[in-house]
Amino acid sequence: MSEFDFNQIRRLDGGLLLVFRELMRTRRAGAVAQRLGLSPSAISHALTRLRDLFDDPLFIRRPHGFEPTRRAEELGPQVEALIELTGRTLSRDAGFEPLRSTRTFRFAAPEFVTALIGAELIGQLKAAAPGVNFGVGFFGEEDAFRALRRGEIDFAIGRFGAARPGFIVEPLFEDGYCVAARRDHPQLKGAIDGAQWRDIGHIYAWSASEVGGDVGSDVRIKHLASVPQWLTALVMAASTDGLVTCPRRLAERHAARLGLQVLDTPFPPNTISVSVMRRAGANDAGVDWFLGQVREAVGA
Repeated sequence: MSEFDFNQIRRLDGGLLLVFRELMRTRRAGAVAQRLGLSPSAISHALTRLRDLFDDPLFIRRPHGFEPTRRAEELGPQVEALIELTGRTLSRDAGFEPLRSTRTFRFAAPEFVTALIGAELIGQLKAAAPGVNFGVGFFGEEDAFRALRRGEIDFAIGRFGAARPGFIVEPLFEDGYCVAARRDHPQLKGAIDGAQWRDIGHIYAWSASEVGGDVGSDVRIKHLASVPQWLTALVMAASTDGLVTCPRRLAERHAARLGLQVLDTPFPPNTISVSVMRRAGANDAGVDWFLGQVREAVGA
């Protein structure tokens, strides 16, 4: 290692890394000062040191707060990894003890995934980790990515493309579409044909975090209503003659409770591939354990 490298390391301390991370998360110096228990002048001094250390402005002041530069965006995952490694190094026990933990896990997921796994996940945690809880946000892909990059969530579930630099994408489950209708629907008795699917009338679910757009985009169908969530659409179908073309796992999970019949689509259903996106190198025994609980809830 060169003298230059040694000098750079001497100038870097954990406090600077924490200021950098919190500025990435909150974009506001006042919020960082309050979170870290520092004065505004200390935050300003730390930012000056960070800019000098990395030879980049890092954060540009805007009317809405500090906007990270491209260099800061590149450094974000590396700083997160350094902080997590430091924490594990200083901890006497780097493992995760579910029965003793009071941790809150935070993740992003589409509503249809949360409606699929939520109840099962609560039941599993009650038995295996009674002090653990979780929070879910319904984000589109870009918003989920930004929240993950800022460290606001532990992982994101959704339909993602190729992995981005500094992040990994792992498959969670695959699904396909079905047609859900109330069990005593006057026109449907366990099957549906193309004409019925086209003409009876659909309750369509759509939001930025959902999987809409896969079916029916090039077919004229009777449209009854649009709602922001699949579970809402299923509840409405249970009390009307409307149809819902939706993820099969979700429909089957709630069919008995809502009084629905789950039918094969009259066309080859598209595959719904759901994945988990995490920060690369962020080894966290707690998140690993919690993701295991999520996978178990999917298959419950």
